[in-house]
Amino acid sequence: MIRAVLFDLDDTLLSLNLAGFIARYVAGASRLLASAARVSAVSLGVPYARSFLALERAGRTDAVTNEKLFNQTFYEATGIPLSDPVIRDLIDCYEREVVPGFSDGIVRARPQRGNREAVEATWSAGLVCGLATNPTFSLACDRARMGWAGLYEEDFAAISTFSNSTRCKPCARYYQEFADRLGVRVEECLMVGNDATRDFARPDCGLRTAYVGHGRPGRAVWHGTICELAGALPDLVARLNERDARR
Repeated sequence: MIRAVLFDLDDTLLSLNLAGFIARYVAGASRLLASAARVSAVSLGVPYARSFLALERAGRTDAVTNEKLFNQTFYEATGIPLSDPVIRDLIDCYEREVVPGFSDGIVRARPQRGNREAVEATWSAGLVCGLATNPTFSLACDRARMGWAGLYEEDFAAISTFSNSTRCKPCARYYQEFADRLGVRVEECLMVGNDATRDFARPDCGLRTAYVGHGRPGRAVWHGTICELAGALPDLVARLNERDARR
């Protein structure tokens, strides 16, 4: 029985150039850290890339949060301790005060048409609504992107961040952790996303996915746009629940 709907953020509820956002974020953060550590900002680009890649490395066996692994990887490459209170305050301020202004230019952020209707349809159907964005950024960065989408923290019962997750999509452990946070089983969740790789759990853990991207993946239980999902959600959930009842 479906009890929760998990929404991806980037290119699902929010249209944006994600690569452009990451590039702009890293450029600004690198300038701040370079000034504090008295190193070249250019020299921090590769360590940032390695740290992001470490989070999504296949075969991870560690039990640490994505934030801790990111910080460890970055420190090993640069000697800069991102967890130091002074450095942390610097980055926190950057993410709160500067990053929200990144929506224009190369980032090209704007709400996906129908995103709020889809979120409201979830709550109206008596389902729990979660924001299951790939947890490679802080809550402050998630808040900035939610704001560009015209959505807010209170629209969701839980939001995945690199501070509360130990894996990234499509790892089944990520989805299981998120379902636990919502108080439901992963097989009681419907994932809504646009990425044919990341928004389908691996290995299969019982998660069903409604696909709002291009193409028609055979694993999807529904295909369409996020705008169409609001109207389709009650029938889709009823169909999935009937299928579960017959098992």
